[in-house]
Order: sequence, then C-alpha cells, then structure tokens
Amino acid sequence: MSTEKNRNLFSEFPPVSREQWEEVIAKDLKGADRDRKLVWHTPEGLKFEPYYRREDLADIDHINTLPGEYPFVRGNKVKDNTWEIRQEIQKADPQTANQEALDAIKRGAEAVVFDVRDITDAQQMQTLLKDIDPSVNGVHLVNSTNYKITVDLLLEAFKSMGIDSKQAKGALDFDPVGYYVLKGEFYNSWKDNVNELDCLIDKITEQLPRFQIINVNGRFFHNAGASIVQELAYSMAAANEYLTALSDAGKDIKSITPKMQFSVGIGSNYFMEIAKIRAARKIWAKIVEQYTNDKAASCAFIHGETSRWNKTIYDPYVNMLRNTTEGMSAAIGGCDSMSVRPFDAFFRSPNDMSKRVARNTQIILKEESHFDKTIDPAGGSYYIETLTSSIANAAWELFKETEASGGFIQAFESGKIKSEIEETCKKREEAIAKRKTNFVGTNQFPNPDESMIEELQKELLFKEDQKDSKGLPQYRGAEPIESLRLATEKFVKDGNKKPGVYLLKIGNRAMRTARASFSSAFYGCAGYEIYDNLGFDDADEAVEDALKSKAEIVVICSSDEDYPSYVPGITEKIKAQDSNKTVVVAGYPKDHIDSFKETGVDDFVHVKSNLLDTLKAYQKKLGVIK
Repeated sequence: MSTEKNRNLFSEFPPVSREQWEEVIAKDLKGADRDRKLVWHTPEGLKFEPYYRREDLADIDHINTLPGEYPFVRGNKVKDNTWEIRQEIQKADPQTANQEALDAIKRGAEAVVFDVRDITDAQQMQTLLKDIDPSVNGVHLVNSTNYKITVDLLLEAFKSMGIDSKQAKGALDFDPVGYYVLKGEFYNSWKDNVNELDCLIDKITEQLPRFQIINVNGRFFHNAGASIVQELAYSMAAANEYLTALSDAGKDIKSITPKMQFSVGIGSNYFMEIAKIRAARKIWAKIVEQYTNDKAASCAFIHGETSRWNKTIYDPYVNMLRNTTEGMSAAIGGCDSMSVRPFDAFFRSPNDMSKRVARNTQIILKEESHFDKTIDPAGGSYYIETLTSSIANAAWELFKETEASGGFIQAFESGKIKSEIEETCKKREEAIAKRKTNFVGTNQFPNPDESMIEELQKELLFKEDQKDSKGLPQYRGAEPIESLRLATEKFVKDGNKKPGVYLLKIGNRAMRTARASFSSAFYGCAGYEIYDNLGFDDADEAVEDALKSKAEIVVICSSDEDYPSYVPGITEKIKAQDSNKTVVVAGYPKDHIDSFKETGVDDFVHVKSNLLDTLKAYQKKLGVIK
C-alpha cells in the first residue's frame, strides 16, 4: 500500500489535540483533583501522566538514534536482540560443579557461573572446567579470595587442557567497591585494589581479551531496597571511581571500559525496569564522554539478574511469575546477559526442577516468544521513551550530587548514601506493611494451609539481624511479615495451640461476607487458624458459636449501619463469659469508635491498618513472640 493510500486510510480520523483530551478528562473527573486521581507519583519522586503523545518526545535527544549508535540507549546490538543465558552453579566440589554445569549447558545454558572461593590449584580449576568449551560457553568466576591467583590458575588450566585463552570468553566478579558497599570496608585498601586491577587489566587484555574483570554490582543497591534512580546513580558513581582511579594510574580509558560490566537487579515494575536498562546506557555514555572522544568506548555491557528484594518464601511458586516478567523487562530493555535465579533459591538449595524452570524461563523467552528477534521493541513508545528520559535525568542529577560530595567512596564513607537508601527502603517497607505494595501469598491472599518451616534449608537473614552492619543489608521486602508467620509455625511446632480467629458474620449479607474475607486474609498473613461460618441472624447464636470455637480472637463482621445494633451486645456477652477474648470490629465506623471501645472492643482492622505493626502486636499479646 502506498504512502498516499495510507494517508487516505486515516483521513476519516482527524487529529485530537491535547486540549480536547483534557476537556474530556475534566468532564469525566467531575471536579476531582486530576493530579491526585490520574498522575502516577513514583517512589523515585518522578511524576508520570496518564497518557503521552508524539509531541512529548520532542525534547528527548536520543529519539532519532538507531540501535548501535551513540549514546546506545537503544542498545549495542545491530543484528538481533539475543542475550547470554547464564546459570549459577551452586556446588562447591569441583567435580560435582562441573557435572552440573555440563548438564546445564546441554539443556540450554549458554554460560555458567562458578563459585571459586575454594579453588586453590590448577588441577581443581581443570576439573571444574572439564569438557566445557569457553570459546562457545562463557565461564564466569565469582567469590574469589584473590583474583590475581584465580587468573593464573585459569590460564594454567587452559594451557593444560589445550584451550586457546584468547578465544575463551567470560568474566571475573572483581568489585572492591561492591565489597565496600556490603561490608563497609575494603578487604585490603582501595589503593591496593586499584593496583591489583591495574595489573589484572594488562594480563587479561593480553591473554584473556574476551574476558571482563570489573563487575559493577548495582544489584547490591537494588536488593537493599533502593529506588531505581538510586540504583542507577550510585552504580554509575561506583563505576566512575574505577575510571578515575585507573586513569590516574596511567590506564587508557579505552582499555578499561571494555573490561567492565554492570550487574543490575531487575524488579517487577515492568515498564520502569525496561526504561532503567535503557537509561543506564545513556548515563554511562555521558560519563565516558568526559574521558574520551571514542564513542565506542562508552557502550555499556549490562547483565540483568532477577530481583532478590521481591521474592517470597510463602507461596513461592509466585516467584516464577515474578521471574518471568523480570526476564521480559531485561530482554526488552536490551540486556547483554541474564541470570534468572531459581524460585526457591532464597530459602533452600535449589533442586533440579527449580533450576530447570529458571533456565527454561529464558529459553522460552527466546525460542517461543522470540524476544531475541527484535532490537529495542520499546523504541519510539511515547510512554517508555518518557520513562527512559525521566529516569536518566533524575539519576544523572543524583550522580552529579554524589560526585560533588567527593565521589562515591567518600559519600558512602560519610553515611550519606546508606542513609538515603535506608530512607527509601523504609518507605517501601511501609507500603508493603500497609498493603499498598502487594506480595501475593505474604501480605495478600495467604494460603492458610501452607507451612514452610520444614522447607527451610537456609538460615534466613532478616534485616534486623544486619542492623549493626556498616554496609548495606541485603534482604527481601517480605521478610518482616514472613518472620511473624514463621514465628507462629515455630510456636505450634513447640507444642502450643495455633492462635485462632473466629469470623462472627452477622447482619448485612454482602458486607459481612466482604469484611470476613478481608479479615481472613489479614490474620492469615500471621498463619492463624481461621474459623469461618455461613453467618448468623441471631446475636446469641453467634456468640455461642464463637465461644465454642475456642478462638482467641473474635472479629465481628457486618456493615457500618448494622454495627451499632450488634457490636455493644455481642462484645459485652463475649467479655462476660471470657474476658481474655480479643474482640475486633472489621472496618472503621469512625462515629462509633469511642463508644465501641467503652463496651470492650479491643481493636479495629481495616484497609488502612498497618498489617505488620498490627500483627506484631497480636503476636506479642498471644505470646507467640516476646
């Protein structure tokens, strides 16, 4: 069809101006506050409109670039959108780890990640790499206690195995700044680390040219609860520390940047995570531009790793869904490699099934969904381009602020970075506690029959256990609520009766059912036994059944209009027969709060209740926790 015919095809649809759109919106809102109703205010402090138009892209400077072109917002790929499928190998024994790696490669993994902290000689390294062709399947070595020794062992193993080291591809996870972020101190000193890097870059450039050595672990900020803007800005500031230190040591920037990779955490905020990856490339290009005119040197290699922050131990199969959307974001954003962590990796050693599902998530995205075929499918999207630009601009400002504070290391040493991330994390925790952010199976829709305490094979490290750490705690947003439910399970395991909640449904049938459903989910998040029923028309029958249940908590469920008729009498009768019973009203009938309390009502639970604080108070009252 010709261009002219295309024009004619749409001639019956005249353009609609922004003013016309706004007139319709104002009419539909009927006087309501537009900003409050329709504008999205993100945790990063950004504002996004309910719709975007072509003219919104006018001031976005990268909009007319192509994939592979500076500033690489649209990626560094020009043929397809493929990425490297990485799989972490958990085994410590070299032979067992090698067997698992070969099986993973056979089943679709394109690169493997080995923990080499216990590899002390070339024979062990050779056993680890047996039958793996590193020119085809990348080899990534992490957790080394001395990367200079690790490189020597790797080269010696390659020589013994007849492998051309110059054709081998992979990476080392050398990140002294990341270590500093986690521990609050360098394992030697920053000066020693820079000297080690200086030597390693020379050796790797000469003998392992397809290897990267510096890994900027932005995922550490992500998994500490940082916002997307903070993750980007601080990752870039950390990376800039390497550029500054190594260039001061005499290294050419063009010899440094190809040896770097950025490891970012990918969360479930689908479009924001797509935009984050695109924004990361833009910021990095802008930073490197200050050091060299060689635009190719400013192309960032980005590795995406599915989030730890948003994973749960209860209803853990939901983690598969989270991993899938996160993998989709990473792929559309144009990541160069990806790791999907097994859904159960956070509470036990992953089994064969969970590792297979994690690996197959990426394979399906490639082979069945064809996410590897189209380069930057988000390019030109009014919404995603605006997200990309807004995130990049906000992160750039925070990056400049960090540099003005003396750079990343100095800013972190002062406590500024840690306190800012902790403040963001606190807001995110509050959103989870108030159920503004939902974790299915944890703070919403819990499975009352689920028990996880026997499934735990790892000692869970909760944030409060890391409160004295000088570094950034790494944990999951669901942990505080999970700890309450695990406490209930332990309480029962120790021989105590599981706390019970009786749903006393009376009056208005629709409202009593709705509020009973709410209360069931609310108390179910602590793992309590829920005693449900069909409801009552007679208050005396309801009280009799409630007392018979032996439940420690009785929740009266009805409508606000019916509560004055039922609550005082029911409460007084229950308290008269068992003063230890806790009587709760589902909802918040504000005109009757004080009078209901006078009759003996102990609490009110409603949509604005802080789930965590409320359940913690019940746990203490019932003796489940101290």
